[in-house]
Amino acid sequence: MDGKTIKSKMQAGRDFVRMPIEDESYMSDQELKKPQPPLFKEPISDQRIALPMDFSDLSIDNDFLHIINSRASHRVYTQQKMTLLELSYLLWCSQGVKTIRGQKYATIRTVPCGGARHEFECYMALQNIEGLSSGLYHYLPQFHALELISKRDDIPSFISDSLAGQSWASKANAVFYYSYVCYRSEWRYGIYSHRVVLMDSGHITENVYLAATSIQLGACAIGYIDEEVLDKAFALDGKEEFMFYACPVGTIDPDDAQKEDNFYSFVKEQGL
Repeated sequence: MDGKTIKSKMQAGRDFVRMPIEDESYMSDQELKKPQPPLFKEPISDQRIALPMDFSDLSIDNDFLHIINSRASHRVYTQQKMTLLELSYLLWCSQGVKTIRGQKYATIRTVPCGGARHEFECYMALQNIEGLSSGLYHYLPQFHALELISKRDDIPSFISDSLAGQSWASKANAVFYYSYVCYRSEWRYGIYSHRVVLMDSGHITENVYLAATSIQLGACAIGYIDEEVLDKAFALDGKEEFMFYACPVGTIDPDDAQKEDNFYSFVKEQGL
């Protein structure tokens, strides 16, 4: 691209973030009284696994300031097993449904969301989880349960491929993949919904970070994914629902601090 094209694209991005109101007469489908989309995606498998909810057995750091100060991106994982209770805790803290507003108007969850639309579905690649087969899964927030999509023996290579070759993530116990179900937010916010979606995605992964830190696990949110690989693996149409974001989580060892620092060796090498 030449300099003029790059500048034009930069300006288009800035305008998108600004999200000016172009037509005050515009009305969303909610304002037009059109039926709202479902709050959840229906189960796609008959293999459902209930998740435990008694988190009293976890060693949870209750010092919030310590959690905030300790939170960091972790890319080095030990491959020790994660318990099903730990996985349940991570899912509850980042997507759990506390209550439903009205009969079926909105879900009130453990993370904030514009208009309480909660436009993301959570899929997973899991390995080294006690009591679970390695494979691809889908979280059912309405039941706080998992459903097995497919058992797979190639989870490490799948993770690497799905994250565009970021092979360090292949040792994670869980990779959370978030798909965007477009009309859930568009129904309420219409043409102005997509900036809100970017904000909402950050709410989810920050809760994953904080929950992971509180039980001595490590996480690292990733925006660079191979959407085509993921849409195919989880049978998404790529139009009304497509993969958007990912967050590996795994067991960590404080003694691996130097290995973590090695990811930023270029800073020293380039004198930055």
